[in-house]
Amino acid sequence: QVQLVESGGGLVQPGGSLRLSCAASGITFSGYIMGWYRQAPGKQRELVITITSGGSTNYADSAKGRFTISRTKNTVYLQMNSLNPEDTAIYYCYVREGIADWWGQGTQVTVSS
Repeated sequence: QVQLVESGGGLVQPGGSLRLSCAASGITFSGYIMGWYRQAPGKQRELVITITSGGSTNYADSAKGRFTISRTKNTVYLQMNSLNPEDTAIYYCYVREGIADWWGQGTQVTVSS
């Protein structure tokens, strides 16, 4: 069973930066996808960015040029720059291993002055 532990959320002013981390344990497949989704109040959960075990990335249009994903063996990081109030959401760490999807508990990111 895969377990995901997220950290790094919080309150930041518009234009600021945050770095989220997600440590995964229990991954047994050599090929997998890790990344981040987010869910804003009243909206559906949406893709932010993912990275495969081979290093290929998939960015949402809203993340391009502002967010960067990186990965060590079983930890994925989301560096978020130039944050704006529309980025306010709960950010969920995500792992796809084989046909199974795993989710973290979520970490709140609030962008407000």
